[in-house]
Amino acid sequence: MPEKHRIFTISVAKVYPYYLAKAERKGRSKGELDAIIRWLTGYTQRQLDGQLKKEKDFESFFREAPKPNPARAQITGAVCGVRVETIKDPTMREIRYLDKLVDELAQGRPMEKILRT
Repeated sequence: MPEKHRIFTISVAKVYPYYLAKAERKGRSKGELDAIIRWLTGYTQRQLDGQLKKEKDFESFFREAPKPNPARAQITGAVCGVRVETIKDPTMREIRYLDKLVDELAQGRPMEKILRT
């Protein structure tokens, strides 16, 4: 069995400040960041805050997501030179979906487009 990628075991709470800093450097808000995470996973704000407080790792965070948004399959493009739509591992694909959404937020894309509405 192949070894898990290291990112799977990292706490989302440890990476969250980097996502937030990236968004805020470009004039975006914590509320917008949280909105895209809630859209992607189906967590409520209270549940999201709880997951961060419990320091859930990425694998658990996505496995426990209450209602992954079916529209997340519309997320396409490259993150770190890899096209998200070609990633086979489901957990890695979810992590890269989140990375892509954070990139779009930081690039100033309108929320309606980020949330595929």
